[in-house]
Amino acid sequence: MAVFLVQHAEKVREPGDPGITDAGRADARATGRWAARMGVRRVYCSPLLRSRQTAEVIAEQLSVAPRRLEPIEDPRATERLNWDGTIPFAAFAAEWRRTVEDRSYTPPFGDSSRTAAARLWALVSEVDALDGHTVVVTHGGVTVDLLRGLLGDAALSTALIQDGVPSCAVTTIDGGTPRTLASTRHLNHRQ
Repeated sequence: MAVFLVQHAEKVREPGDPGITDAGRADARATGRWAARMGVRRVYCSPLLRSRQTAEVIAEQLSVAPRRLEPIEDPRATERLNWDGTIPFAAFAAEWRRTVEDRSYTPPFGDSSRTAAARLWALVSEVDALDGHTVVVTHGGVTVDLLRGLLGDAALSTALIQDGVPSCAVTTIDGGTPRTLASTRHLNHRQ
């Protein structure tokens, strides 16, 4: 069964653990409607607020009375680095760039790209073995980390590696193989 890695919805631009914006909620609702059409049975998310809120909105679209679908938090879906505001953003951005350029570099407040990819892959492999399709609401950096490990940099666009994954974009992994990368086609309300 397929695992759909969903980038969290647009977040409020502030340090720490910000939530999602109203536009992000609209994207998450559209993603939830798409997930319902795909027959998704469960939703996982990282413990970060933007991921949890996105997962909750998606789960609402998948819930059928009287059964309410609750997202399952799993720290393996967490981003490799999260800016908490304790250091200047420029210093955080420099650490981020270094983890992109050197996938083995472990920053003082996060994971290396390789470590982040391995932990997300462990989660994907686990839920891929379950019956039915699964959504994992995660983060752009760790999704790209995983894709770099599975496909290699040559198979990915420079924009995806450098700029990340758009809000609520879906990456489909089917049978351990990426089938679609950062697709936003389901967000037709934007058009």
